[in-house]
Amino acid sequence: MQKLTPEDLFSLERYARERSDFRSRVLVHKKNRRMALGANAALYFEDRLTIQYQIQEMLRTERIFEMEGIAEELYAYNPLIPDGSNWKATFMLEYGDEQQRHAELAKLIGIEDKVWIQVDGFAPVNAIADEDMERSNATKTSAVHFMRFELTVEMAAAAKAGAALNAGIDHPQYQIGVVPLPEPVRASLAADLD
Repeated sequence: MQKLTPEDLFSLERYARERSDFRSRVLVHKKNRRMALGANAALYFEDRLTIQYQIQEMLRTERIFEMEGIAEELYAYNPLIPDGSNWKATFMLEYGDEQQRHAELAKLIGIEDKVWIQVDGFAPVNAIADEDMERSNATKTSAVHFMRFELTVEMAAAAKAGAALNAGIDHPQYQIGVVPLPEPVRASLAADLD
């Protein structure tokens, strides 16, 4: 998947005009890019469109319009676009109550290394997590992690040919066995592959 360039982005003025329609399109697109893993965890699979939306929102919020600032945002977010042989996702641990979230994050240290995806007929692929910076420490993990699931050529070909996809988590405090990805999510992820 091609990385974004400054030419792919809307100016602040154009984005202000088109934001509502663009946002609606992205939200519909994202429905087929989310995978719940139990009641409190989810994978949000990123692609070129979801990352463009993130960048556009950052530029809007921070009022960034100079080329240097735009280049910094592209540098920060482009690595989250899949490369054609992998899937990239934002992993969220979602607890509505702040005290519960704090307590659970203390129990879930290392969970980011225990999330996996499996192409039917192949061994599970564990996430490569937080390549940009460490998000866990000795007392807790973060509620947000960035993950890459690297596939072999054979796995990618099978996924593109329609093989089922499963996901799960093998953390002692958060066990999620084989969870089949719904067909719309599976098809969306297969489209990310070269």
